[in-house]
Amino acid sequence: MPEDISLKHKIALGLIPGIGDINARKLVSYMGSVEAVFHESYRNLVKIPGIGTSLARYISDRSYLEIAEREAEYVSLKNIKVYFYLDNDYPFRLRQCDDSPVTFFYKGTSDLNSLKILSVVGTRNATSRGRENCEKIIGGLAGGHPDLIIVSGLAYGIDIASHKAAISNNIQTIAVLAHGFKTIYPSVHRPTADTILRNGGLLSDFLSDALPERNNFIKRNRIIAGISDATLVIESGIKGGALITADIANSYNRDVLAVPGRPDDQWSAGCNNLIKTSKAALVENAGDIEYFLNWKPEKSAVPLQKTLFSDLDDKEKSIYELLSAESEMTIDAICRKLDLPVFKLSSILLQMEFKGLIKCYPGNIYRTV
Repeated sequence: MPEDISLKHKIALGLIPGIGDINARKLVSYMGSVEAVFHESYRNLVKIPGIGTSLARYISDRSYLEIAEREAEYVSLKNIKVYFYLDNDYPFRLRQCDDSPVTFFYKGTSDLNSLKILSVVGTRNATSRGRENCEKIIGGLAGGHPDLIIVSGLAYGIDIASHKAAISNNIQTIAVLAHGFKTIYPSVHRPTADTILRNGGLLSDFLSDALPERNNFIKRNRIIAGISDATLVIESGIKGGALITADIANSYNRDVLAVPGRPDDQWSAGCNNLIKTSKAALVENAGDIEYFLNWKPEKSAVPLQKTLFSDLDDKEKSIYELLSAESEMTIDAICRKLDLPVFKLSSILLQMEFKGLIKCYPGNIYRTV
């Protein structure tokens, strides 16, 4: 069938060794169609500017079409959608990136052209503070942005914490894989991956039987950076994949955001340096992200706090009533008014944010939702 042939050629284009995503686009543009690339003779291919003898020899090797045909059969059997850069529904954010994948594979329910997509990345050695910040920030965004999609890489640490925070707050999440669909790495995250398929999606630009090799993780970072409006770095050492993703996002002219940490904290050194060198905006809470990205929170038809108010303890009720009366207050003002120490009040405010009762805005200003 013509549709199958077209799919086979789309997949095969990305299999040619040494061609890369940028040259693949140039080649299709020169030839007029993806099918024409594989129908052209070696003699004519070497005459195309930038191709050369080695690449022309690879293109003439029809064995890639056989591999692509097997892959086309697999993705059709597993209901995996194939996106090609010339397709109308190819994600518009990725389309803006010169080196975005010519072809990639996706299975899930999320719309890759959703209006609000945030990538969250960080160290694999996440601290309890980093995991708490994932829950706090993603949970803080969830109430006012039910259409938000969180993107990460399913790895240990901040990646899996961000996926789980999205799931627990009933918003969609997409995992960008560094391998094919026949593998889940790390395998301990398979249950989370299964949940993501029902409430988001899995995405990869690798063939189904590709294994999680080291270079694959670096390559997939361009998708994490390119498919979203902004990249948030929760925790990172002075070196690491999260910083590579941030650099790629900056090269795409996308917003980069980072959560600061203590000066002596090795797992915040990367974030602090991003902020210090003006490569990322400083983010402390969900309100900062709304401010930088100009995201307007949606009004909930049935405010969550009304259903939870009866479950609050006396201190939480006092804080909620005070904020309701004053419209907004800084944490210092709340401390003075209620005569509570900062360390106790901070903990209570965090719990109230998790419950969807209040929200923190830039300047440590709190308001009721």
